Amino acid sequence: MLINQKNSGRSVNYFFGVHLPLIFVIIFILTASIGISQTIEIPKSKSNKGKLYIYWGWNNDWFSNSNISFTGTDYDFTLKDVSSNDRQSPFNIDTYLNPSTMTIPQYNFRVGYFFKENWDISIGVDHMKYVVTNGQTVGITGTIGDTSSNYSGTYDNELIRISTDFLRFEHTDGLNYISIAFRRSDRIATLGKIDLSITEGLGAGIIIPKTNTVLLGKERYDEFHLSGFAINSMIGINIKFWDSFFIQPEFKAGYVNMPDIRTTKSILDKASQTFLFTQLNFVIGASIDLN
Repeated sequence: MLINQKNSGRSVNYFFGVHLPLIFVIIFILTASIGISQTIEIPKSKSNKGKLYIYWGWNNDWFSNSNISFTGTDYDFTLKDVSSNDRQSPFNIDTYLNPSTMTIPQYNFRVGYFFKENWDISIGVDHMKYVVTNGQTVGITGTIGDTSSNYSGTYDNELIRISTDFLRFEHTDGLNYISIAFRRSDRIATLGKIDLSITEGLGAGIIIPKTNTVLLGKERYDEFHLSGFAINSMIGINIKFWDSFFIQPEFKAGYVNMPDIRTTKSILDKASQTFLFTQLNFVIGASIDLN
């Protein structure tokens, strides 16, 4: 369905407007924690150096609007300022904690090693889910030459409604971000057997989505494919019990660039997009002293 008027465009101001206050709060906490940590003596028995940790948890995700370009043998067009959302699995203990189903929800998994007292290196995966919102109206520029399609034609910044017969576009199994991260941890308080630390860091890695796509009535495609890369920063509050087990709320923000997204069985058909993301995570983990 086409609407013959110019696309007024939308920005990502809402995206930053929602999260900017939280970012300022995190920066304040981080600055304060670094200053406080300089005055605390760390008992030798609680030293981090030489420890291995592992965690598992779950995430909520938000994505900025993005332009998505589609190219193939008979089409070359761009959809502008497309909105999306994540897809949460309904909570139940059997799905979230059963080993056979626990990879269905949006999850975070990471293994790390403290090579210095305050610094660790880790590798992990963030299993996010990205769904283009059905029914929205967006700008379109380019050509669709497939005469069998109801959408064939040439477009110059016109408006089009994303309906199921035109496009279904989801990274729902999922938007898999496999990354290496460097993080710093600073203990800011100890209360008996409980330690409170601030952790922050940077990460980078590859994106291997399993993209569920139906485009212009073509056969559905849904396979894993190395599509691009991402970078991120994070900050979290680590609450450790008995120097072994911990829970850790995290805030993560990053940039995704995917220039090679498979959309059909043909290797000539692909999509590309870039966007920003934020995550709120809650993870549960354990650490082991390898010394």
